Amino acid sequence: MTLSFPVARLMCLLFMLAWFQFVGSAHAESVLRVLAWPGYADADVVAAFEKKTGARVEVSFVNTDDELWTRLSTNNGDDFDVFAVNTAELQRYIDNGLSAPLNLTEIPNQARQLPRFRQISAIPGLMRGQNLYAIPFTYAEMGLIYNRKLVAQEPVSMDAMWDPQYQGKVLAYGGGVHNFSIAALLDGSKNPFRLTSDELRAASRRLVGLRRNVLAFYSSPEEAVQLYLENEVALVFANFGTQQVQALRAAGADIGYVVPKQGVLAWLDCWSITGRARSPQLAAKWIDGTLQADASTRFSERHGLANTVTTTSLSNPGDKLFWLQPPEHTDKRQALWARILSGDILRKF
Repeated sequence: MTLSFPVARLMCLLFMLAWFQFVGSAHAESVLRVLAWPGYADADVVAAFEKKTGARVEVSFVNTDDELWTRLSTNNGDDFDVFAVNTAELQRYIDNGLSAPLNLTEIPNQARQLPRFRQISAIPGLMRGQNLYAIPFTYAEMGLIYNRKLVAQEPVSMDAMWDPQYQGKVLAYGGGVHNFSIAALLDGSKNPFRLTSDELRAASRRLVGLRRNVLAFYSSPEEAVQLYLENEVALVFANFGTQQVQALRAAGADIGYVVPKQGVLAWLDCWSITGRARSPQLAAKWIDGTLQADASTRFSERHGLANTVTTTSLSNPGDKLFWLQPPEHTDKRQALWARILSGDILRKF
C-alpha cells in the first residue's frame, strides 16, 4: 500500500519525535548527578568512573548541612541522583522521600567493609524498618589533640579540658549541640543525644566550667590552626577529627592525638540514592566504586579522614565511638549554649 504524502510526512514526524525522546531518555540515564562534600568526588575519581561506565558525572559541592538540605529539597530531589549525608541528618531525608531504599546486591563492595560498618543495623540512622537507606563512606572521631610541649602525659579523658592547670590554654568547638553531648558523656549518660531535663541541667553546669577554662571557641579547622599557632595552647577538642590533626601537623605543630577509652562522639558520612534518581543503578555503581580498597586508601591518604573499607593510621577498630544522632531538643541546646557563651548564666551555676 502506498501512503499519501501527508500521511507519510506525519509518520515521519512521529518517528523523529519518538527517536528524540529515546535519545533524550538515554542521555538522561547516562548522566550521574552527585551532591557531596569537598573531597568526596575528586576529579580523578570522577574521570575513572566515567571511563569505566561511559557515563558523564556532574558534581555539585556543599559546605554545610543546611546547604545540603536546601540543594536537595529544592525540586523534591529531582536535581540529583546520589548524595553524601551524615547519619545524624539522614532521617529527615527519608521522612521527605528524598532518600530511597538501597539494594545491596547492586553494591557488592559493601560486604568487604570493615566489620564495624558491615553491622548496619547497629549504626543509628541508617535503617527505617527493614530498609537500608545509606552506606557508610567516611568518618572521624572527635578526640583530643594535645601539645606535646605543654602536656607531659597523654590525657586519659576528655575531662582534661576542665583541668585547672590548662586554664586559658584550651581550644573548644563553638557548636553547643555537640558540647552538651560531650558533657553528658562525662556525667555518665547512657544516651548523650537524648538528655532528660536533669541531665541537661548537669551538662549546662559542666559547660559553664568549660567556658571558664577555654581560651577560645573555634568554628572551622582553619580557625583552630590559626588560634593554635598564635597562642600557647595545650589542648584542642578535635571536632573535625583526624582532618584537624593532619592540618596542625602540616603547620608544624608538635601534637599528639588520643581517643579516650571512655568513648567519644563521632560523625559518619554515607552515600544515599535520591528518591527521584533517574538511574538508581548508575548511582549504586558510584557508591560501589567509592568502596573499592584502593580508592578508599587513597581517599584517606589525600584528605586525612578514615574510610570504612581499609584500616589506616587514621582508624582504630577498638575505639569506642558514639555515632552522632539528632538531639532531643536542638533549639533548647543552642539557646542554653548562647547564654553560656554570653556569660548570662555563669553566676547561676
